[in-house]
Amino acid sequence: MKKLFATFLFLIVIPITTSTLFSFHDSRKIKEEPIIQVTPLGNIDQKYVELVQGYLQDFYGFKIVIGERIPLTDDILASSKTRYEASKIITKYNSKKNVLLLTDVDIAIFNKERNIKEYGIIGLGFRPGTTCVVSSFRIKKGVSEAKMLDRLKKVAIHEIGHNLGLDHCTNNKKCLMNDKKGKISQIDFEDVWLCDKCSRQIGRFN
Repeated sequence: MKKLFATFLFLIVIPITTSTLFSFHDSRKIKEEPIIQVTPLGNIDQKYVELVQGYLQDFYGFKIVIGERIPLTDDILASSKTRYEASKIITKYNSKKNVLLLTDVDIAIFNKERNIKEYGIIGLGFRPGTTCVVSSFRIKKGVSEAKMLDRLKKVAIHEIGHNLGLDHCTNNKKCLMNDKKGKISQIDFEDVWLCDKCSRQIGRFN
């Protein structure tokens, strides 16, 4: 049975939106020593793609490559046509390759528990699996580029962690795999670090 893992942040906008990390199960497992492809989706600045490539390379030690840019298409739009459906994105581009799709557009999912049709999120990934999507849209509002990049690094590492099989962490509040519980402040609070438990689970040692 597939499980859903999500944290949400309500914003006072219409339609109701949130900022969150989100992941769910897939039956496939990522390779032990994957090559991860960071693929720009839409018009996100290439410099951010290259920065995420470096962040993942430095943190996980895997070979990280940059994929060919993919255009945004109407078939991955959410029903409002004002944002993109994250589950459609990772389903459409799911493959045997290990891919992090990076975009600057607003992404959302259907939240069954709250019965919200379009729930704005930061990232979505299969756990375990080969594909995830990360958006910079909600982590750049009202902050410096340096702060946005720190958040982007943490979210990218978090989503790849889910692809590698990591659940949300309950062991240490500083671990990047924590459920954010609706608070971007939790992202800011965390270190660029995995606790010993999460590190051992994926064979990575601090």
